[in-house]
Amino acid sequence: MAVLPAHAHHAMGGETPQTALEGFISGLAHPVIGLDHFAVVVAIGLLATLKQRGFVIPLGFVLTSLLGTGLHLMGMDLPIAELVIAASVLLVGVFLALKQTPALVAIATAAAIAGLFHGYAYGEAIVGAGMSPLVAYLAGFTLTQLGVAAIAAWIGRAIVQRVPDQPVATLRHIGFVLCGVGATFLSFVLLNA
Repeated sequence: MAVLPAHAHHAMGGETPQTALEGFISGLAHPVIGLDHFAVVVAIGLLATLKQRGFVIPLGFVLTSLLGTGLHLMGMDLPIAELVIAASVLLVGVFLALKQTPALVAIATAAAIAGLFHGYAYGEAIVGAGMSPLVAYLAGFTLTQLGVAAIAAWIGRAIVQRVPDQPVATLRHIGFVLCGVGATFLSFVLLNA
């Protein structure tokens, strides 16, 4: 299995979006065409169902992903970004897999840090774009992340309601799968460092 090139995360095939429509499409696509980004957003939505006021988990992730994109566009460097992104997939998997879910503040803090690095990676796809494609890109990836997290939270709530005996057990199994995905990404990053 080979590591895919960085432009595999880019809906425009490696080209910088030139129009607002291209920026919006690229923004909509980026969080779902990269399995690492998609897995984290799904897990964050599922984790939100396990906590009172859990909505702060995806909200914090999305807001800091905007900040991370801004940092990238300002030319700031976030060292070991790919390592942190891969580790974040593993970490959210661990959070779901644990018998006792960590405190809301721990999950929300981890989600915010992960969002910063995922957003930094999103920024690569829009470097050099004009203002119109940039704003559309930000709107697109914000909508996608909020939408995916909301759908995952809805599915998580449905699981909790339909399996009243052991609702968390089903989510724990999903967490173990995400641990495998995260460990795979992490091994690729470490082997190619």
